[in-house]
Amino acid sequence: MQYLIPVMACLALAFAIYSSISIKKEKKGNKVMVEIADQIQKGAMTFLKREYGYIAIFAIALFLALWIFLDDPGSSLAGGLATAISFVVGASCSAVAGFIGMRNATNANVRTANAAKTAFGKALRIAFSSGIVTGMCVVGLGLLGIFVMYTLFHSTVTIFGFSLGASSIALFARVGGGIFTKSADVGADLVGKIEAGIPEDDPRNPAVIADNVGDNVGDVAGMSADLYESYVGSIIAAMAIGFALFKENGLVLPMMIGALGIAASIIGSFFVRVGKDAEIGRIHMAFKMGLWISSGIVIVGSFFLTRVFLPAEEAFGAFIAIVSGLVAGVLIGWLTEYYTSDDYKPTKEVAKSSKTGAATTIIEGIAVGYLSTALPVIVLAVSIFLGFHFAGIFGIALAAVGMLSTLGISLAVDAYGPVADNAGGIAEMSGLGKDVRDKTDALDAAGNTTAAIGKGFAIGSAALTALAFFSTFGQEAKISILDLKSSTVIIGLIIGAMLPYLFSSMTMKAVGRAAFKIVEEVRRQFKEIKGLMEGKAKADSPRCVDIATKGALKEMILPGLLAIVAPLAVGLVLGVEALGGMLAGALVTGLMLALSMANSGAAWDNAKKYIEKGNLGGKGSDQHKAAVVGDTVGDPFKDTSGPSLNILIKLMSIVSLVFIPLFMAYGPFIK
Repeated sequence: MQYLIPVMACLALAFAIYSSISIKKEKKGNKVMVEIADQIQKGAMTFLKREYGYIAIFAIALFLALWIFLDDPGSSLAGGLATAISFVVGASCSAVAGFIGMRNATNANVRTANAAKTAFGKALRIAFSSGIVTGMCVVGLGLLGIFVMYTLFHSTVTIFGFSLGASSIALFARVGGGIFTKSADVGADLVGKIEAGIPEDDPRNPAVIADNVGDNVGDVAGMSADLYESYVGSIIAAMAIGFALFKENGLVLPMMIGALGIAASIIGSFFVRVGKDAEIGRIHMAFKMGLWISSGIVIVGSFFLTRVFLPAEEAFGAFIAIVSGLVAGVLIGWLTEYYTSDDYKPTKEVAKSSKTGAATTIIEGIAVGYLSTALPVIVLAVSIFLGFHFAGIFGIALAAVGMLSTLGISLAVDAYGPVADNAGGIAEMSGLGKDVRDKTDALDAAGNTTAAIGKGFAIGSAALTALAFFSTFGQEAKISILDLKSSTVIIGLIIGAMLPYLFSSMTMKAVGRAAFKIVEEVRRQFKEIKGLMEGKAKADSPRCVDIATKGALKEMILPGLLAIVAPLAVGLVLGVEALGGMLAGALVTGLMLALSMANSGAAWDNAKKYIEKGNLGGKGSDQHKAAVVGDTVGDPFKDTSGPSLNILIKLMSIVSLVFIPLFMAYGPFIK
């Protein structure tokens, strides 16, 4: 039965190929549309290739460190070579998934815009098919990679390296992509909307192409790497704990749930359909239908799988743990939608606060972000309680697996958003009619909500995955209790609690510095290119793309190194108990900051869009200008720092777990 695992993983990849082929069969549109789309694709792929070049240098260094300083138990290979190989495979699979997903997103954007000229339902199908390619590549490559690595090395310790590879790629992809997209977005908004008073996606704005490129590198490649990391991390953590408790059956069960989730996601994707009307409500309902169908299949299938692989007295508890995680993911998504969609009170209150200026808009947005942490945390707490109560630490890991089991379709829904956003930009820049722009606006508006939901889901899953790794860390380091009377544990706690704030500061400042260069360049072009503002001359868009690329790649290095160096330093200097305290502190403050920042940013964004629909004075009003300022402040909140924090806490956890033998052998330096 376990051979269904590689079969379902390959089926996911085959479905991704089928979806990609179906996208390419659609027409691109007129010459102007194709030219704009080519600029976006060229900029996105250039950034990704250069980013992967930087990451390759880091990967080689870490590969050598793993090989030299670790010793894989039970492996015939020298030193930590097995773990090092697993690390490279995990990193490579993540990179390939991101590359394929972004390539298809930049193929689908122009085809979505062209389809919107005739059929709204067809435009949605193309954009969603692009998301399916991303989602299926992530789960297919993730599950297949785990299965192959375990089959080769037969060691749960070795495949921790696979998760470390995924985490390493994820952090750099998320931070680098986030800095790129928000520096371009902030630059385009500050000079274009606020100073020049021209519309969003106006072709006269030199930063618009860079902004559209950023949607892909940040929200397709970055998000896919983020959730790929959570997906493989949750399965690997559950495999390690399951093997310790139930031997081979406990190890196979998490992979079988992953295989079940692939089948469920493929089936659910066929239910994402709408009619001819361009209504946001119809799009949301179509997405929810697909997710509900997939979740229902996983619930029913998990009931039988737990009975096949676990003893009768343990099966029901494991089933409850899986369902608790799955339900928690759905609830966190709904709560995120409530706090960030302009259909509901919190975001409308942010919009209303713009009547008295930008300051009150920012105050209200921050308050909504803080408020939005309460209920998701309670949902997570209930899921953790149920998982642990019914199945111990294995239950916590299974809850994470359950939450991410339908990632194939939930990531597809999220990755659909940037394609819809790009389609709207292409429609605007190529001068398509208002009817077309109304359709792409409806697709984009739905995408804004799905993006916010996706970030909430990513953060929630990161918390459970990090907690599963934390439990595994305690098991491997033989720590059953963190003694709060120990000074080293307290030191670890406060250092860990500080790190998400330091990391957020670094990434936000990075966006500010990169955006400053974009602002200067856009101002220069408006001033020096004669006829640009009159539409008689073309903007030098590639120049802005190049500036954003260089800025992002330079600025991503220090935050990325922080996540690696901090656990190594604490583990070696203060020991594994202090490191356990550091991981606990980082998990708590990182979760709160990530939720509040992501939701504040999304609320500011949708408050601006609520006003742009004609409410509270509409576009060009003082309220709109205040809302644009709020949205600009929120950009690094929701698309750089907030989403990157969940990778920070996961990466520190897996680094700590992988290097436990090093800490036990050489630490602590301070006795």
